[in-house]
Amino acid sequence: MKTIIAALAFTLAAGAHSASAQTTGEPGQPGFSLLDDGRYGQLERWLGAGELNLTKVYTRQAGDTSADFHAGADAMGPTFTLLEVTNTAGNTYLVGGYNPQSWASDEGWHETAHDAQRTAFLFNFTVPAVYRQILSGYILPSQGQRQTFNETEFGPVFGSGPDLFVNDRLDTALSWQLSYGNPLDERLSIIDRSMNGETVRIDAMEIYAISPVPEPGAYAMLLAGIGVLSVAMRLGRRRGEGAPA
Repeated sequence: MKTIIAALAFTLAAGAHSASAQTTGEPGQPGFSLLDDGRYGQLERWLGAGELNLTKVYTRQAGDTSADFHAGADAMGPTFTLLEVTNTAGNTYLVGGYNPQSWASDEGWHETAHDAQRTAFLFNFTVPAVYRQILSGYILPSQGQRQTFNETEFGPVFGSGPDLFVNDRLDTALSWQLSYGNPLDERLSIIDRSMNGETVRIDAMEIYAISPVPEPGAYAMLLAGIGVLSVAMRLGRRRGEGAPA
């Protein structure tokens, strides 16, 4: 399977096109972000885990490769990947995926045998639409099993379609549904609904680590704990100052 993925990466490198970027501001520069308040809220609703803290852990810079992506995203826990891409017709889309597991550089496929593990999803802000892992109740129970592919020579890879694939130079992507979305949409891109995985140019790429926002009660407990610790420290200092020489 790794050989197949490598061959796919070679095909992508040969097929990347060179239309001019169509982003607002300059990707990779201070202040540029693919995530505004509206998109932030939409990700929270799609995930359905309440209010979230999203911390940007990687922004693609000129000349970056998949090794740079992994250096920023590996071992960071659940993440959102955001890609601004342009297809051969010149249409721009904002797409991405939620990975509930940490990215890694040498673990190959992260497989999810049970439905409770199949919580990853892909999304398209431009449409908008969301595509979740296929559950085991489908005719072929293993179809949605492969969640992500994790090797240092590839960028983010979701599903065995691949449903969303980023090459080693982080400049080209493709999408071919197989593990995510409606099984009847096999071979359709989640980006522009093209057939058979047409390549698109990546204009910008960002990775966000995810953590839940603590409930008000948790804040109160934290503050109370800090208060108790502070008092204990002051008492300890006073006892030390009053001890005989």
